[in-house]
Amino acid sequence: MWWFQQGLCILPVALVLWTAATFIFAYITAVLLKHVDPLVPYISDTGTVAPERCVFGIMLDISAYLGIATMYVRYKQVQALTVEEESKLHKLNLLGLVLGWTSSFGMCIVANFQKTTLFSMHLVGAILTFGVGALYILVQTLVSLCMQPHVHGKSIFWVRLSIGVWTFASIISMFVSSVIMYSSLPGVDVAHKLHWIPGETGYIPHIISTISEWSLALSFVSFFLTYIRDFQKVTLRAEVDLQSNHLYDSPHYSITAQVNQSETSPLMAGGI
Repeated sequence: MWWFQQGLCILPVALVLWTAATFIFAYITAVLLKHVDPLVPYISDTGTVAPERCVFGIMLDISAYLGIATMYVRYKQVQALTVEEESKLHKLNLLGLVLGWTSSFGMCIVANFQKTTLFSMHLVGAILTFGVGALYILVQTLVSLCMQPHVHGKSIFWVRLSIGVWTFASIISMFVSSVIMYSSLPGVDVAHKLHWIPGETGYIPHIISTISEWSLALSFVSFFLTYIRDFQKVTLRAEVDLQSNHLYDSPHYSITAQVNQSETSPLMAGGI
């Protein structure tokens, strides 16, 4: 059995690889078609103009669904590893699930509302994705703190804490540089500005802002890499509980064959 077939670690692996592929594909396509500048454009700018925006939207939606599944498995795993008396940990775990799903929903908004089409909705999606997503990382770091040393060691906590600091530092850098950029370009429709000339007004804050955004995205991807080892130790199964021995609505059908109430099959496991 290959390492990525162990348990459910295929979920965070698929999430990381697919999201990275989304960004890389959109960037390469947008640069080759000269829709953006090669030097560190905004991620959103690489998915703004057709045809790359069509594929970018579809791929990012799939990333959001993978994120929802990954966060749910993480929630169930923590729930199974903690006793009922640890109410603080259970509350943190539930809060993390809500924040994670909210962040994934924000990713869907970003994917389907381009900044040049409806900037206000795109901005809301970005805040939900990155802002709420950063809170998800913070909550999961606190969960890791509460779970050591009886569930895992300190190393994974320090790794997640480091990524959390990286995430919030990127957010602060992007926010400050974006404010400076917009304030230095009064009357300019920055949302529709896809090409920048070195030396022009606002160019340096723009570059700092775009680098910060890519750094923020990379920190998110890196955080989900920390789930791989944990997910190797969990398997999800589906159980079919038949309520009837037929699928007809009419009461005239009365098939007396024995109902198999114990059918189980792996939903997502290493063998699929």
